[in-house]
Amino acid sequence: MNERPSLLKRLARNTLNVLNISRRVIVNLVFFTLLIIFIIAATSDDGKVVVPEQSALVLNLYGDIVEQKHEIEPVDAFFSEAFDQQEERPEVLLSDILDVISTAKTDDRIKLLVLKLQNLRGAGLTKLRDVASAIEDFKSSGKQVIAIGDQYTQDQYYLASHADEVWLDPKGWLLLDGYGRYQLYFKSALDKLSISQHIFRVGTYKSAVEPYMRDDMSPEAKEANKLWLGDLWNQYKKDVSTQREFSIANFDETTEALVNKLKQANGNFAEYAINNNWVDELKTREQIQTALIEKVGKSKDNENFSQISFYDYLKTTKPAFPVVNPVTDKVAVIVAKGTILDGTQKPGTIGGDSTAKLLRKARNNDKVKAVVLRVDSPGGSAYASEIIRQEVEQLKAAGKPVIASMGTYAASGGYWISASANKIYAAPTTITGSIGIFGFIMTFENSLSRLGVHTDGVGTTDIAGFGVTRPLTDGMSEIIQLNIERGYRDFISLVANNRDMSLEEVDAIAQGRVWSGVKAKELGLVDELGDLEDAVGEAAKIAGLEQYDTLLIEKELSPKEIFLRNLFGNTAKLFAPADIRTQGPVEKVLGQLKAELNRLNQFNDPQGIYSFCLTCQIH
Repeated sequence: MNERPSLLKRLARNTLNVLNISRRVIVNLVFFTLLIIFIIAATSDDGKVVVPEQSALVLNLYGDIVEQKHEIEPVDAFFSEAFDQQEERPEVLLSDILDVISTAKTDDRIKLLVLKLQNLRGAGLTKLRDVASAIEDFKSSGKQVIAIGDQYTQDQYYLASHADEVWLDPKGWLLLDGYGRYQLYFKSALDKLSISQHIFRVGTYKSAVEPYMRDDMSPEAKEANKLWLGDLWNQYKKDVSTQREFSIANFDETTEALVNKLKQANGNFAEYAINNNWVDELKTREQIQTALIEKVGKSKDNENFSQISFYDYLKTTKPAFPVVNPVTDKVAVIVAKGTILDGTQKPGTIGGDSTAKLLRKARNNDKVKAVVLRVDSPGGSAYASEIIRQEVEQLKAAGKPVIASMGTYAASGGYWISASANKIYAAPTTITGSIGIFGFIMTFENSLSRLGVHTDGVGTTDIAGFGVTRPLTDGMSEIIQLNIERGYRDFISLVANNRDMSLEEVDAIAQGRVWSGVKAKELGLVDELGDLEDAVGEAAKIAGLEQYDTLLIEKELSPKEIFLRNLFGNTAKLFAPADIRTQGPVEKVLGQLKAELNRLNQFNDPQGIYSFCLTCQIH
C-alpha cells in the first residue's frame, strides 16, 4: 500500500535533483564562458588598440549625442552586442566627443579628422554647436578636416559644413528642410474609446496637454512655436552660411525654389548639392578611399586608408577611472538630463531624490567650492523639481555658488530647478521658459460601462473612493484646479524672487510660453549666453578660485557594478557596432505612439502636477 507514494516521492526527489544539477551546470557554463571571453579580451594582442602613425581620426558617431547616457546594465549591453541586437536609441556622450577632438588636436599621430556621420541620429542645435566649436579649434592646429557621406541629414550637415572639404557620393542625398514641431493629437481617439480626459492647467501657451484635448495645434501654440523655431533656424542658417561662405538666401525655404534648382540639376540631389555650394566634390566610395590614402597612406592590411575610429581612439585616450587630485579645490559639475520624475531614478532621467543626493554630496565635500548644474530637460514632476531646487538653495546657504548651465533645453521643470542659481547661462539655441503648470487625469467609467463593468459603493466623505473607474466630480475638479493655480503662483513667485522681477513681469513672459536662449536673455530669464566651459569659469570666478579642477559628480557604482562593467566593457571590444537601421514609416508612427504612452506611464508626481514642455522636442 505504501510502495506507490514512496515511489512517487523518490521520483519527485530525483527529478528535483536533476533539475538542480542541470541549473548549476548551465550557470557554471555561462560563467566560465564569459570568464574565458574576458581573459581572451584582456590578454589578446589582437584586441589591443594602437593609434597608427600619420593616421586619420574617423569621427563615426552612432546614435544621439547626449549630455548623459541612459543607464544600461552591463550584462544586457554585452548580450545585445554579442547577439547583434541593436540598441533602440544608441547614445554617445557629448563630453567624450569634445575630449576626443581636443586630444587629437595635439596628438602627432593624428594627421587628419574625417567626419563620417551617416549613423549620427540627432543632437539638438546646442550640442551640435559645441561639437562644431571643437572642430574649429582642431582646425586651428593646421590639421585638415574632411566630411564624407552617402547622404547628409540636417544635423549631420551642420557638422559637415565646418569641414575644410565636404564630399558627397554622386548618387547621394542632401536636403535641409528647416525646423518643425509636429505631433500626434488624440482627442477624437479618446472620445471614440469613451475615455474621459480631465485637463487642469495655467498658462495660455501651456500646450503640453493639447494632444489630449484637441485634434490640432492651438493658434496660441502655433504663434509661440513659430517664434522660437525661427530663432533656431536663423542661427542654423547663419552658422552654415558663414562656414560655407555664401549668403543666407542660398537656403531653399519654398517648394518652388527647390523644384527650380532640382530641374536645373536634372532631378539629381547630388548635382543640386554641388551646384548650390553645399558640398565641394562628388566622389564615389572608391574615389574617397583613394583620396584619403593619398593624404595619410594605407592601413597595415593595405585595404583601407590609415585610420582609427572615434570609439577606438576614445578607449586609448580616456582613463578607465578618472583620477581625482585630493588636494585641489573643485568646481563640481552635476548633470540633470531627461524627464524629471519623483524618487530615485537611473542616469539619463532626473530623479527628485537621486539628483538632490548628488547636490547634497557636492555640499558635503569640503573641496567643492562651487557647483555647475548642467540642465538638459523639458521638465516633468513639479514636486521633484522643487526637491532639487531646495538643494540648490542649501548649496548657496553653505557659501557655495551655483551656476545653471542650460543645454539643448531647460524648460518648464528644467527652468524651475535652474531658477535659484546665482547665475543662469544658456546657449543662443537653448529652448527654455515654458513657465506653466498642468494636471492631467484620465477616467475610464464610460469605457468600462460599454464592456458591462461598473463601479459602485459607499464612502464616509464626498472624496472617498476617488479613482480612475469613477467619474470626476465637479468638487474634485475644483480642488485639483485650485492646486494647479497655486502651483503656477509658486512658479512665477520663484522666478520673480530670483530674477529681480515683479509677478506681473514674470506672468507676462510665462503662461507656458517657450523662448530661445537669445530671447530669454533679452527678457531677463537668463543672465549670459555661453556654454558649459563658460559656466564653469564663472562659478570659479564667483568662488574666488584661481587654481581648480573640474569634478563630475554622478551616481557611484557599487563594487559589483564596477566588476561587471570592467568585465563586459573589456569583452565588448570584440564586437564592432553595426550601422544604424533606418526605421520605416509605419515604425516611426508606432514609435511616436509608444513614446507618448511611455511618457504618460512615467509621470509619477505624488500630486499629479507637472511642469513639462512637450513642444520642446523638434523634428
